[in-house]
Amino acid sequence: MDASLALAVSVPLIGGLLATALPKRAQGLGLLASVATVLVVGWVMAGVWQQGSLHAELGGWAAPLGIALAADGLSAALLGMAALVALGVGIYASGYFRSADADRHFWPLWLLLWAALNGLLLAADLFNIYVTLELLGLTAAALGALTGTVDAVRANLRYLLVGLLGSMTYLLGVALVYTSYGTLDLGLLSNALEPGPVAATALVLMTAGLALKAALFPLHFWLPPAHANAPAPVSAALSALVVKAAFYLILRLWLDVFAPVVTPSAAGLMGMLGALAVIWGSWRALRAERLKLLAAYSTVAQIGYLCLFLPLLQALPPGAERDDLFVALVLMALTHGLAKAGLFLAAGLVQRSAGHDRIDDLGGTAQHMPATTFTIALAGTALIGLPPSGSFVGKWILMTSALESGQWWWILVIAIGTLLAAAYVFRVLSRAFNLEPTPRSFVTQARTEVPALLLALTSVAVLGLAADPLWRLLGAGGGA
Repeated sequence: MDASLALAVSVPLIGGLLATALPKRAQGLGLLASVATVLVVGWVMAGVWQQGSLHAELGGWAAPLGIALAADGLSAALLGMAALVALGVGIYASGYFRSADADRHFWPLWLLLWAALNGLLLAADLFNIYVTLELLGLTAAALGALTGTVDAVRANLRYLLVGLLGSMTYLLGVALVYTSYGTLDLGLLSNALEPGPVAATALVLMTAGLALKAALFPLHFWLPPAHANAPAPVSAALSALVVKAAFYLILRLWLDVFAPVVTPSAAGLMGMLGALAVIWGSWRALRAERLKLLAAYSTVAQIGYLCLFLPLLQALPPGAERDDLFVALVLMALTHGLAKAGLFLAAGLVQRSAGHDRIDDLGGTAQHMPATTFTIALAGTALIGLPPSGSFVGKWILMTSALESGQWWWILVIAIGTLLAAAYVFRVLSRAFNLEPTPRSFVTQARTEVPALLLALTSVAVLGLAADPLWRLLGAGGGA
């Protein structure tokens, strides 16, 4: 048994319990648990790098009776991204909340969310994925309503109900699988699964539930109000991590467990929904009046980009070209997660400083908050897909594969989405550099500005200029 897998889930969980039991020391305990979790995740990634994959059977009970945890290149890469974002969000949150009550309530919920996320990424059977998915949604909704405003409570109550609907739909597919095959272990199921109406129906049910949680067009209606009205550190986590977890599960099901069931028409449908998400989300981001609302609609578009990979991956035979396309997909997901976390954190700083986040009234932001403005510019570079960001590499490989496979129409979608992204990013920056002064009431602190800047910088510099370790990690651990 590899102890690092169990610790990746138990360390943040124990930290959350301690923060609940000792509320006056919640912040210190939360930061300590965050650092410890990052170290454990580094241990997991090192193990995958060296051994290719890791597996643990909790309590010594083997599948299908016991609870199994597993890590490969895909889950390790997302664990690493989640650890960076979570650490940055934790440091940012330590200087963000003005209310002591809000700060004390944040840390137990935040660490519980992190534990659920790690558990989801490491779960090796469909039912434990459901358990962690449900816990992830409950904690995310509670965190989103932390401010207690009417808009925040209303938006996150809707998010909670939508999340429950998505979980129940997913669970129906799980029940159908168990009834037919007698196992929920991912490894055993992938070997036993046979194409047919039962497997296809189960895949449709699980995909529909997960698409609702991932805010895939046209099931995205809950995301903009929930993300825009949540506290900035929570918005960053929701956009960078929570919706990515749902898409990760879609990817795992489509490319691994249910690969024999996936047809070209099904993959094409997912690609079409992704294309609509790219164009609609980017257009709504361009028309948004608030900076956080712009970032929320941008998330809808970025999830759409990830879906464009599915028809191309389905069409390509196993080999180097398909492996490169898969790594490009993961690279874009990681880049978006880091960039969007940085953008939401920067938007929170602007909102605190100006007292609002209305885009047309952000004059003087560049003069008063140069580091925050630079963060927005870096995050915008990654969202547009400009070099040297990781999304530039991902889009380049995506377009190359589209040409080589004869599915050239996806290039038009990418071009339109890129132009719209450039328009909404430069719209924000043009307002920020306007010399008209805006009243300031909040002095930013280094512990709130630095995490946002580093996350945005990582999405551009590290994933764009030094992406070779990701290729090696996914090559060692697989995951496609």
